[in-house]
Amino acid sequence: MSEEFKNAGCSASDCSSCCESCGSGQNQIPNTISLTLDDNTEVECAILTIFPVKEKEYIALLPLDENGQNQDGEVYLYVFSRTEQGDPMLANIESDEEYASAAEAFNSILENARRAEEHGEYTEEKGESLE
Repeated sequence: MSEEFKNAGCSASDCSSCCESCGSGQNQIPNTISLTLDDNTEVECAILTIFPVKEKEYIALLPLDENGQNQDGEVYLYVFSRTEQGDPMLANIESDEEYASAAEAFNSILENARRAEEHGEYTEEKGESLE
């Protein structure tokens, strides 16, 4: 699998604690990544969030069709890290236990965001973080 990140200035993980005043334009231009899957299929994905679970970080990606839409609600989860040069790197989640842990954390983030939005409390400046 290879990946190519497309964003407006700063890295995707920087924006979890960012605000609109940083000047990156991240809140107006969604971050995307182009994945090349094992079968050489290319998939453009929106970066939903990067989140920690225990001592690792994970990334949640929303695959997009040719119109920039997601029709089925499927989300891809990968291990997220950076090279020594700071470049983003994705890796497959190797065990069912690790995947379940990452999926549970991501579902908690979604649920917290839904509850906050229902109560009028959710803003993009607030990042969700799990310990």
